[in-house]
Amino acid sequence: MKKIVGITMLLLGLGFNFGVAPVFAETVAAAPPNPISAGDTAWMLISSALVLLMTPGLAFFYGGLVRSRNVLNTMMMSLVAMGVIGVTWVLWGYSLAFDVTPGKSGFGEGIEAFIGGLDWIFLNGVTAAAPDDIGYAPTVPHQVFMVYQMMFAIITPALISGAIVERVNFKAYFWFLLLWSTLIYSPLAHWVWGKGWLAATGALDFAGGTVVHISSGISALVAAWMIGPRRSFGVQTYAPHNVPFVLLGIGLLWFGWFGFNGGSALSSSSLATTAFVNTTIAASAGGLTWMLIEWILRGKPTAIGIASGFLGGLVGITPAAGYVLPIGAILIGSITALTCFFAVSLRAKLRFDDSLDTYPVHGVGGTIGALLTGLFATKAVNPVGNDGLFFGNPGLLWTQFVGVAATYIFAAVGTFVILKVLSLFMELRVKPNTEAEGLDVPEHGEEAYGQEFEFGSSFSYQENSPTTNPRENY
Repeated sequence: MKKIVGITMLLLGLGFNFGVAPVFAETVAAAPPNPISAGDTAWMLISSALVLLMTPGLAFFYGGLVRSRNVLNTMMMSLVAMGVIGVTWVLWGYSLAFDVTPGKSGFGEGIEAFIGGLDWIFLNGVTAAAPDDIGYAPTVPHQVFMVYQMMFAIITPALISGAIVERVNFKAYFWFLLLWSTLIYSPLAHWVWGKGWLAATGALDFAGGTVVHISSGISALVAAWMIGPRRSFGVQTYAPHNVPFVLLGIGLLWFGWFGFNGGSALSSSSLATTAFVNTTIAASAGGLTWMLIEWILRGKPTAIGIASGFLGGLVGITPAAGYVLPIGAILIGSITALTCFFAVSLRAKLRFDDSLDTYPVHGVGGTIGALLTGLFATKAVNPVGNDGLFFGNPGLLWTQFVGVAATYIFAAVGTFVILKVLSLFMELRVKPNTEAEGLDVPEHGEEAYGQEFEFGSSFSYQENSPTTNPRENY
């Protein structure tokens, strides 16, 4: 037996010496390398789950701010987005947002500058075995990139609900979700992230300042104006019924935001680290700033106040997370929170019923964050980005302004048209008696706590109520 093994080894050795080995080596070398990175894939799957968690977090955040008789309806307005858009994104939304001509290294031309194609409807050709053929995320399976972007599409229209809670018809809201996500969100995502015209201008939006926050904020403003104020707005106190829900919500949102911003690096890399760090410190700076200004001007730091500041900092850093230095992140978080604080106060003084201050926080915060990106961005952090005003390139500030203005106009006009069309077929808001009773039982046939409980939901009407702003009641 030993002789047979020895002869075999000798023959193999002779074969390698006489050129058999190079043939084997050539065969191995000819095999194409696998572009899929296990590390990048794992990070993007985790990031996708983190971003999805933000929508239930938003449900708790919004649910705690309303009266108890509307908490289930308010939370449902976030959760239903997970159902509607989770399906429509697969059927057509993803294709409209990201499909462009395969093999193009540049940006979309013609119609592709404004909207994606239909090659990927029903996820045709979008597999779990290979990356996309456009190059959005070349080191992860195409389906991973698709599902990550789905989570952004889910939470964005859910943000709008905060402006119209306690009075909107749930049926109308359902159809609004479907139409808005298709006609507004997918084109905007294509403009900025899908090789569309805004990306071609050099506008920077790392994780959704324009696509997510400005679009939802300005749409919320238009929706609140078209649907009208709550019937008792201005005479009834709308106190948050469950502040711990609000704090749970901001905790889940902050946790999920690591996937929101860190995952936008599309890889497990130093850029993801930068976005992760900037997200943390901007949120911290935002919460600290709001608490201090509230303490100074109103005498007491409140739980809802610091939660709002955290949220403002997170919104502000979103477009800049992968482009700025840590000191820039602190300044962005602080400036954005300060601006949002005064925007909330101004909204209350103007007595405009954006119920949970969606525009003053998300619209204003996203606007400030996008413009500050034009100041603080630097190629030292991300060579693929650009230098801002403070790093020698004032032109970026103008580019950012163009992106902001385009988003305002498109989202505002689109929201107006969608709601106007829906109003021809159904009522946009509930009946007066339903609004007075609360929407949980009439709209969903269930209640959160039972009739004997009415936490923080006073029916007392006050002729000169000092405020109807949840962020000023505590």
